[in-house]
Amino acid sequence: MYKKPSILLSALLLIFSLHIHAQYKSAVFVAYVEKYGDIAVEQMKLHKIPASITLAQGLLESGAGQSALAKESNNHFGIKCGSSWTGKTVKHHDDARNECFRAYKNVSDSYEDHSIFLTSGARYAFLFNLDVTDYEGWAKGLKKAGYATDPSYANRLITIIEDYELYLYDQKGKNGKKEKEKIVVNPHQVYKANGMAYVVARYGDTFEALEAEFDISKKKLIKYNDLFKEYTLVAGDIVYLCQKKKKADNGYTVYVVKTGDSMHSISQKYGVRLKYLYKMNNKTADYLPAVGDYLRLR
Repeated sequence: MYKKPSILLSALLLIFSLHIHAQYKSAVFVAYVEKYGDIAVEQMKLHKIPASITLAQGLLESGAGQSALAKESNNHFGIKCGSSWTGKTVKHHDDARNECFRAYKNVSDSYEDHSIFLTSGARYAFLFNLDVTDYEGWAKGLKKAGYATDPSYANRLITIIEDYELYLYDQKGKNGKKEKEKIVVNPHQVYKANGMAYVVARYGDTFEALEAEFDISKKKLIKYNDLFKEYTLVAGDIVYLCQKKKKADNGYTVYVVKTGDSMHSISQKYGVRLKYLYKMNNKTADYLPAVGDYLRLR
């Protein structure tokens, strides 16, 4: 004859089942976090977006990198084309059939574009008033701002963050930055060109100040921007925060030289490494572009 289990036994069974559930972690999710965790931390340092939020969104939006959009187009955040997008695109069924989505050369570009998408969108501006480790506030704020139509979007992000302890990556992104953050009274707006982040120098800017703000060494900043160590920043200078590329983005094939142009200013405008700009055009370092000259960008 069946006997109803005691209250104590029922409680023990419940605790055991919850423990088993808590111990279970998807191997695919774990592998994704291990693979892209450092990129999320780097984005946090550059753009002040919690690494936990970036990773949770990547996991959720891309199915841990297994979705067709992620595999075929390296789009890990479900970002649609929008009127300002000039890069490659792909058609994908979402809220409607054959919607336009952004396509990237690699996953790093997707992560960088996700950061730029949030930092440059006016509707997300209020999120940057939150503490950079307040993942719950960020998750709820993203839903409030309309990042996703799923009514449970915020709760799903929070659950992923807590189940996979992604908040630990926020500490990685914040550690060692506290004193530096205090001196950044008026942080630079981060822009994007050719899939890369850059800032525009202001009067009085120095490489040392940018190093403190973005945790990127002066030596790297000088190298990334094809400059020499004695160079003094001038207001209006474009300063890339990562290595420029070998060619310009799609849509920028040829450039006609204008008054005041130099090979360096053109390389900065289009995010192309200076040596490759010379190489593409069969020019040597002593070449001075003349008004009306045609230069290949890719």
